[in-house]
Amino acid sequence: MTTKVVPGMLIAVPDAAAVAPEAASRIAKSLLEAIDAHGRASLALSGGSTPFPAYALLAQDARIDWSKVEFFFVDDRAVAPDHPRSNFRMTKATFFDPAKIASERVHRMRGEAGDLAAAARDYASTLGAHVRKSASGVPEFDVAIFGIGDDGHTASLFPGEPTIDVTDRFVVDVPAAGQREARLSITAPVIEQTRAAIILAAGKGKRDALERIWSTSGDVHHTPARLLREVRGSITWVIDKAAGGLG
Repeated sequence: MTTKVVPGMLIAVPDAAAVAPEAASRIAKSLLEAIDAHGRASLALSGGSTPFPAYALLAQDARIDWSKVEFFFVDDRAVAPDHPRSNFRMTKATFFDPAKIASERVHRMRGEAGDLAAAARDYASTLGAHVRKSASGVPEFDVAIFGIGDDGHTASLFPGEPTIDVTDRFVVDVPAAGQREARLSITAPVIEQTRAAIILAAGKGKRDALERIWSTSGDVHHTPARLLREVRGSITWVIDKAAGGLG
């Protein structure tokens, strides 16, 4: 029998519709704590059908002074910023525009760049310039939002690919594979250094991936999202019962 240990706090809500308000509340709480502690906060965002409704609710939260928050991305596809598949485009529509976020506070990944390796280096420099660093020199997001793929990936670190093992770079270019576009993604050291990781998962399609993540034994190359177990700060899982196999 597989032994499971959920690292951090697990919040299981009744259904997928309840994930967004719970996630928005948790994100807001973590941002307010960071602003209170440091006078400002860094927030790294993921794309996907589960986070976007949470962002729309977060944009309505009047408690947060958005001028004190800097926005970054966990990953994005190698497409133009106005492309339908762009995480930046969807986040702008659901969050940045409704909340009237100043453009200079939003640091997007240049997925449209002809040289993605150079774009990855540039984004790493952006993180170095705008995000507080840990004692070891790794950028340390105050809050980061992560999703889980049905295949067990997180950010754009996919099963069986060498990007999982990158530790000497903070941002990496991810080659295209099959029908999947090339991408840019933060790497394991940055994920692990997050001060407050909020992980969202909804639907029964996530159940197997979560089982593998929470298992006390497993291979990060088979399930890259096991990297989230190593987050040094707080870890909060916001899932629905279907994802957790709870009903």
